[in-house]
Amino acid sequence: MSLSLILPMSAFALAASISPGPVNLVCLSSGTRYPVSRGLIFVTGATLGFIALFIAVGLGLYSLLTMVPVVEELLRWGGVAFLLYLSVKLAMDSGHLPENGTDKAPGFGTGALMQWLNPKAWLASASGIGAYTSANDLQQILLFASLYLPICWLSLACWVYAGAFLRRYVQRPVVLVTVNRTLALLLAASCLYLVIG
Repeated sequence: MSLSLILPMSAFALAASISPGPVNLVCLSSGTRYPVSRGLIFVTGATLGFIALFIAVGLGLYSLLTMVPVVEELLRWGGVAFLLYLSVKLAMDSGHLPENGTDKAPGFGTGALMQWLNPKAWLASASGIGAYTSANDLQQILLFASLYLPICWLSLACWVYAGAFLRRYVQRPVVLVTVNRTLALLLAASCLYLVIG
């Protein structure tokens, strides 16, 4: 496979993965509240969930969804409900950082599920495959997925580390409440894309 295909695929994967979206916001929030290792579990789930979605879209799932509008509609409203649930949890947070590890950080399963309900992930998959692969060329789809895997993981991990960096500045509950409510508002606003999209 030529470098002329690998470089643009990699650039696309980086731009799509590191730009703000619902999953990135949860990574940032997780970094401010929990140890980095717990945030990276979410990152791993989100990355593998995205790769599974990416391959499924490449093999025709997105085309199938457009032929069955009710499934596409259910997916859209499922995404809205899930994002609103996460934003309410963030908004209701007390701002006290967990000290004994009893608070439950978003985990592997949440990360994987979130990608399947994330409009940004569907758009990145469909547009990337449309732009850089020939229809149903499994070799190209798997090459793209293998490039996406480390790029996506590292991009999401950057958001967790950014949250961990911010953590030292949000030790006071009032500051963390403000950060959480801002992130909750941004997460809820991302639902608008699903509703009007």
